[in-house]
Amino acid sequence: MDFFAAQSRATRSSRRLLLWFALCVLGVIAVLCALAGWLHSQVDINGSFWVPDLFIPIAIFSSAVIGGGSLVKLTQLSGGGAVVASDLGGRPLDPATREPLERRLLNVVEEMSIASGVPRPDVWVMDHESGINAFAAGTDPSNAVIGVTRGCLERLDRAELQGVVAHEFSHILNGDMKLNMRLTGWVFGLVMVSILGRVVLQALRHLRVRNSRDGASIILFFAVLGLVLWAVGSLGSLFAKLLQAAVSRQREFLADAAAVQFTRQTEGIAGALKKIGGFASGGTLRS
Repeated sequence: MDFFAAQSRATRSSRRLLLWFALCVLGVIAVLCALAGWLHSQVDINGSFWVPDLFIPIAIFSSAVIGGGSLVKLTQLSGGGAVVASDLGGRPLDPATREPLERRLLNVVEEMSIASGVPRPDVWVMDHESGINAFAAGTDPSNAVIGVTRGCLERLDRAELQGVVAHEFSHILNGDMKLNMRLTGWVFGLVMVSILGRVVLQALRHLRVRNSRDGASIILFFAVLGLVLWAVGSLGSLFAKLLQAAVSRQREFLADAAAVQFTRQTEGIAGALKKIGGFASGGTLRS
């Protein structure tokens, strides 16, 4: 297996998908501006579609909503891998543990740390998860953690466990954790547009106007505004999530290839993937 070529292909694919992701964000802003121009031309008989004075504020406002939502989500995710592991119901593994399966895990983590050149992260175990799964979390290698399920410890042999752990070390080494954090932030920024649309629609229930003719126009305007924000935000976040999934798939290919590089054998990661595929609950997490 030419795992260096596999890594290069996965990296190139990820870059192309990230470009599409950025275009998706710009597309949402462009659609909002276009719809604003169309509404302006419909309301004002003599009005034109091209209204720079209208487009610029809408572009700034849209960017602020998307950027603000992304910043909020990124701030929530900046606590490091221990926050994620704790939220998933994990517990930190005692480095002095004598429990055989836990001791084996720590030894494997130490070996893969040396093989990959990545500082040994803290190890967490999700005792109540019977599925075969593992994860790497954190904003950078200094606060990264590796978590494994109890099913992963009990159902995989040493070579398979080594392959899974090597896979997670690739995510740390190649910056996949930070990449996924950024993608999650961008997706949430787009979701904020649809949330804003729902807020506008819900506010209509409490809107009271005195003049019935003007009131109908105001209600119609805000109803259209809310529907447009909700529809565009929902569609944009849907495409963004699909692109995020595609990026994640390419990074998984990269991690599989890197696992072969670190362990110098293919049987481990291949055997683990076969067990996950054949196991009734697969890698499902209940948390």
